[in-house]
Amino acid sequence: MPRKVIVLGEARDGALRNVSFEGIAAAQKISEGGEVIAVLIGETVSGLAQELFHYGADQVVAVEDKQLAQYTPDGFSQAILAVINQEKPDAIVFGHTAAGKDLAPKVASKLGAGLVSDVIEIETEGENVVFTRPIYSGKAFEKKLSIAGTIFATIRPNNITPLPKDASRTGEVTKLSVEIKDLRTIVKEVAKKAVQGVDLSEAKVIVAGGRGVKSEDGFKPLQELADVLGGAVGASRGACDAEYCDYSLQIGQTGKVVTPDLYIACGISGAIQHLAGMSNSKIVVAINKDPEANIFKVADYGIVGDLFEVVPMLVEEIKSLKVNA
Repeated sequence: MPRKVIVLGEARDGALRNVSFEGIAAAQKISEGGEVIAVLIGETVSGLAQELFHYGADQVVAVEDKQLAQYTPDGFSQAILAVINQEKPDAIVFGHTAAGKDLAPKVASKLGAGLVSDVIEIETEGENVVFTRPIYSGKAFEKKLSIAGTIFATIRPNNITPLPKDASRTGEVTKLSVEIKDLRTIVKEVAKKAVQGVDLSEAKVIVAGGRGVKSEDGFKPLQELADVLGGAVGASRGACDAEYCDYSLQIGQTGKVVTPDLYIACGISGAIQHLAGMSNSKIVVAINKDPEANIFKVADYGIVGDLFEVVPMLVEEIKSLKVNA
């Protein structure tokens, strides 16, 4: 059954986030040959539209206003609701990101629609769309379907593969003028931490450290390994509590939930709270001196040894392989 689907495109620092392209792929599955409309919201975002066409969007609608330069739930909800009222979609897809998790319930409430959050897989069965999502901190999975009204879902980053990029697909962006008013929150300035490298939430490779790194300097070899693999550095709550690194790197039940292709756990014991944030990684490699560490129970590959000996060896071997490739 063909459906019209709206997907929210997310931009950061003037570039589209990968979850935007994953959202288009999800929308294409839901649409079953219908129309996929990508939505851009910001101060000046229409210049990003062509990339959305390249990854499968059939239309792109841009809502631009200086009051939308920074994300606020009031401003963005007014913008997306205006697009929804104009297009009257059968389904809506957001990324399960900080903005998506904040915005989706607000919009769903305004529409009187149900919301399936943190989706990792989408299937169609007859006229129904079936969503799979993890529950109980990833220990189990449930399937849900929408039986009435607008289908609304948020997708977890790094779980739905984007469609192949096709640069020959282009289109004209439609600009929608929306009067943004009655903002209860105004963002005047954003102070950003100095973060280098790949975005942790979207990284395909993550090298994470726990209390076993012993100090802030202990993260330096992990950063080097992440750099040669084109990945990002993460941490357990224990490492963050010990002030070895910033809490923005925390992975776990009270931190970020990540699903990279490769997760390398260095000096991490494997507490259940940490496993909740990374257990759905496609391949897990554990490096720990303790052969009884819980992390080995979920690891695909385990190395019993001192991370300060093992990690530099891995770095040198990977560099050698790259040189000889």
